Amino acid sequence: QDQFVESGGGLVQPGGSLKLSCEASGFILDHYAVGWFRQVPGKEREGLSCIGSSDSDGRTFYSDSAKGRFTISKDKHRNTLYLQMNSLKPEDTAVYSCGAGAFFKDCSPVEFFYWGQGTQVTVSS
Repeated sequence: QDQFVESGGGLVQPGGSLKLSCEASGFILDHYAVGWFRQVPGKEREGLSCIGSSDSDGRTFYSDSAKGRFTISKDKHRNTLYLQMNSLKPEDTAVYSCGAGAFFKDCSPVEFFYWGQGTQVTVSS
């Protein structure tokens, strides 16, 4: 069964850091465009950062919310996607999930079809 298993969420103080992981199972992560998204209750899922597949131009996208604070990366050997988050703010509190698709243009959730179950990130003192 094709799926993602996410980990790394939790409670962190403002200004702190977290690293989220998303291990792919049943498919090769590097063959897909992949990205990180987040959602808070009552709002639409937001694309934070996306990276193209190995046979694409490898373009990396960061939203304004993520730029300068978050870094997306992947480990081909571990078949795992990561999101390093620094300088976290209370407004970063959300459920974070990873997604995979054939390609991406806008890092929009509609471009992705494999999803992880989500991991809660809470930024609070």
